[in-house]
Amino acid sequence: MADFVDRVVLHIAAGNGGHGCASVHREKFKPLGGPDGATGGKGGDVILEVDSNTSSLLDYHRRPHRRAGNGKPGAGSLRNGANGEDVLLKVPNGTVVKTKDGEVLADLVGEGTRYIAARGGQGGLGNAALASAKRKAPGFALLGEPGDEADVVLELKTVADVALVGFPSAGKSSLIAALSAAKPKIADYPFTTLIPNLGVVSAGETVFTVADVPGLIEGASQGKGLGLEFLRHIERSSTLAHVLDCATMEPGRDPVTDFEIIERELAAYDELLAGEGVVPLGDRPRVVVLNKIDVPDGKDLAELVRPEFEARGLRVFEVSAAAHTGLRELSFAMAEMIAAHRAAQPAQEPTRVVLRPAAVAGPEFEVKTLGDNQYLVTGTKPLRWVRQTDFQNEEAVGYLADRLNRLGVEDALRKAGAEEGATVMIGTLDESVVFDWHPEIASSGEVNIGPRGTDQRLFDW
Repeated sequence: MADFVDRVVLHIAAGNGGHGCASVHREKFKPLGGPDGATGGKGGDVILEVDSNTSSLLDYHRRPHRRAGNGKPGAGSLRNGANGEDVLLKVPNGTVVKTKDGEVLADLVGEGTRYIAARGGQGGLGNAALASAKRKAPGFALLGEPGDEADVVLELKTVADVALVGFPSAGKSSLIAALSAAKPKIADYPFTTLIPNLGVVSAGETVFTVADVPGLIEGASQGKGLGLEFLRHIERSSTLAHVLDCATMEPGRDPVTDFEIIERELAAYDELLAGEGVVPLGDRPRVVVLNKIDVPDGKDLAELVRPEFEARGLRVFEVSAAAHTGLRELSFAMAEMIAAHRAAQPAQEPTRVVLRPAAVAGPEFEVKTLGDNQYLVTGTKPLRWVRQTDFQNEEAVGYLADRLNRLGVEDALRKAGAEEGATVMIGTLDESVVFDWHPEIASSGEVNIGPRGTDQRLFDW
């Protein structure tokens, strides 16, 4: 059973809005005291929130379906329905929310950062809110709107200042355990580390985090080994530390060859990230850590290859994670690089919420001709109004006709060439409500509405 998951597909559904209530106030000597049906409650939202105590997406791997509570229906005596309960999903720091097509919806960094992944539907208006001078006692109420449903991809990209990269069994886990209070699993076989480990290091006045990225091998950028599963955890690190094994006994392995292979894999991964606005890994500062110098042959090999790395302009540190040799110099060098990176960042402005409402100049609906006297009406308002309509109630259907007429749908159908009995669909081709169009049915301002729950216009034609 897996104990660490850094990518899941989450199926979420917000709550539906509660239906409005159609009710008339009644007292002993006042049987018709006016409409008093109240509005339904709003459906619950599905909210993602960064929690520092959450380190994996494992819970969502086990239970990928999450649904918020529905709003309660309104009641008589002007009693509004209760709102549906929100679902708050805790995610690790550094979680990226995407669509299945790869579009980034949110990048959640920082404790308490929130993103509403699915919004609950609005509650339907009760007949008290629908009353007007022309319709003093509506015999209907609006239905609650359905909540959003979506499939989103959650990807975890570790938030760390320094990423330790290198071949399996290079000593990265031992190094992070020696530098910090982290206690990763350490063993003498390849791929011991199957999950990224984080450690907090203090060097002077600088405090920074170090990530032990699971071992990479040649071909990692094509998915070999742990490959792409964990290359993404390097993206947020400002500094890279190549941990090279100076005591390996494997044929064909040496620190310089290992370094060049890992550099090629990082460059190949940069090509995969091209165009995503990520600082290339090849442009980030790096240090070389020659590990396992407590082994006599390892010490000799480190002294042999050190000049070659220094000739490339790299800072080199000879260390032993087992013997804690050279760790102080390494930690202070990392702290210096992190401090320089932080100082180079622009001053962070106070967080401001920017509201960008949709342009009001655009069309609120559109009529498309499908041929053979068939028409499709699209638009947010018409679709929303259709969803709010109780088609079992004749007066509610008449109210929908009034709203569409005031919006200009009737005139647009005439201009499009619609004729008596035309088939009119409101919604989308895959999901729509179908009407037979009769333009002679007047608006409510020109006729008298019949008994409660009926509309005489539906019987005149």
